[in-house]
Amino acid sequence: MASISTADFKNGIGLRIKDKICTIVEFQHVKPGKGGAFVRYKTKDIRTGRVVEQTCNAGTKFESVQLITKEMQYLYHDAGDYIFMDNETFEQVPVSAEFVGDNARWLRENDTAQLLFADDDLMGVNPPMFIEAEITETDPGFKGDTVQGSTKPATIDTGALIQVPMYLNQGDVIKVDTRDGKFVSRV
Repeated sequence: MASISTADFKNGIGLRIKDKICTIVEFQHVKPGKGGAFVRYKTKDIRTGRVVEQTCNAGTKFESVQLITKEMQYLYHDAGDYIFMDNETFEQVPVSAEFVGDNARWLRENDTAQLLFADDDLMGVNPPMFIEAEITETDPGFKGDTVQGSTKPATIDTGALIQVPMYLNQGDVIKVDTRDGKFVSRV
């Protein structure tokens, strides 16, 4: 259980604050004309994604948490668990469907995902930032449907429902940003 001081702050470093594991989003050391120096910092709760701004005295100690991101291959979904395989040790890791949550709609078998560990505890599952997917269901596009900004709903092969431009048809392969679920380009 290592501790770090505010002098050791860096963006992205892991901290345990009130039994919550957080990362530092940004920080600023402040030395006013009167009074002691202090640190203003923003932390992001890894589990909830909530960002909180706080201040503390310079030199305050915090418990450090080692954050590790591992690339793992998604194998299959079985009995409520998603099974991932470590690409180095070939160890299989089951992750509950509740834990994977909304990110499950971007996972396809044999795709690589990033699993975030904090001191050997699994904290999050992130799909690839961009995926290439085939449109499996959408209304047909017609010649001339190229109005800027006009979109229609489409289901892709992972089962996710996204908005795509009017000119795309069933069977087209597209690139999707999994962070916000938006269409990027046709492939």
